[in-house]
Amino acid sequence: MPFEWIVAVRFLREGRMQTLLIIGGATVGVAVIIFLTSLITGLQANLVARTLGTQAHIVVRPAEDKAQPQLDRSRGDISARVEARAQRLRSIDQWERLLPSLRTMPDVVAASSMVSGPAFAVRGTATKSVVLMGIEPDQFLKIVKLDEQMVAGQFRVTGTDAVIGTTLANDLGVAVGDKLRLTSAESREDIVTITGIFDIGNTELNRRWVFIPQRLAQNLLDLAGGISSIDITVRDIFRAEEIALRIEGQTGLLVESWMRTNAQLLTALRSQTLTNQLIRGFVVLIVALGIASVLVVTVVQKSKEIGILRAMGTSPRRVMAIFLMQGGLVALIGSVLGSIMGIGLVHIFARVYKNADGTPIFRPEVSLWLMASACLVAVAVGLVAAVAPARRAARMDPVQAIRYG
Repeated sequence: MPFEWIVAVRFLREGRMQTLLIIGGATVGVAVIIFLTSLITGLQANLVARTLGTQAHIVVRPAEDKAQPQLDRSRGDISARVEARAQRLRSIDQWERLLPSLRTMPDVVAASSMVSGPAFAVRGTATKSVVLMGIEPDQFLKIVKLDEQMVAGQFRVTGTDAVIGTTLANDLGVAVGDKLRLTSAESREDIVTITGIFDIGNTELNRRWVFIPQRLAQNLLDLAGGISSIDITVRDIFRAEEIALRIEGQTGLLVESWMRTNAQLLTALRSQTLTNQLIRGFVVLIVALGIASVLVVTVVQKSKEIGILRAMGTSPRRVMAIFLMQGGLVALIGSVLGSIMGIGLVHIFARVYKNADGTPIFRPEVSLWLMASACLVAVAVGLVAAVAPARRAARMDPVQAIRYG
């Protein structure tokens, strides 16, 4: 074993209480970093998954009708007042050609056509306002995994079959196999059979959404051969806005990403990330100050020993290496113990705190990259914190250190 290692370990062993305290500080610091990072990352992933579990990453719609300035004949000029037009249900032009091209775009995982519009669901004397969602089931399930949210029946949308939410089923008093009359704003109606009931955790959507075959929705909403929107899923959800702008520029249609429609959520996620970074920075600073302060005390306590080492011919560089090794060794031990503690805290938190329905708030997972990076940062901080005490020890005058040490 190198001479520097032998002396460094001996110094740490002799100052047992100081060594234990600084290792404990490094352990707690690394554990806090791993726990907070895993917690915030897990909560963010769960929040995004819940938000995007009921919506597409990108939605393509027809461009809105824009009102043009009108001629004011009484004055012979253009009227300054322009009133917005009431938006009507329209189809995307040439959507049959657009849909395949969207599916082959880079970064696009799936694209599905949809026909949606207002209607009334009637059961006996009960009438509820709903939103018809005309879909192609095979393609739609690539966008929203609604088949995983079924509480009764199955997600079968063919012919005159329909799938509704739990709240609407309770409001109308219907179950799987019952009939339901759907009447659109265009006074068109049809009778469907309920084949499944879903619960997506949102009362309003459970009350409003009625999924039916796309062709049936086209007939009810008087949109024969047309679709009202195209839903898109992308690989990287945080590039959705960039891809949406690209599609909008190429097609001239109205394209909205989840990042635009959920701007407040995105701001909250960024705020959480910034808070986590600030906390990690303060923890690292505290650990560095703790290691530095303990090593400074060690230099003072071991000044006589340092003087003897210098008098015996130990070079200033080797003396400096002794204290750098102490800082790195303390940080390394603390980082290993802190990683174990952090993993334990993550699993304990996930077991104790749950959602109202009993499901975990987040998955208790700690990535190897997080642990490795936390350990590397801790060791680096330990080495940096030991620089000042090490330089002080290396500059000691052997005679003065032995006389007054």
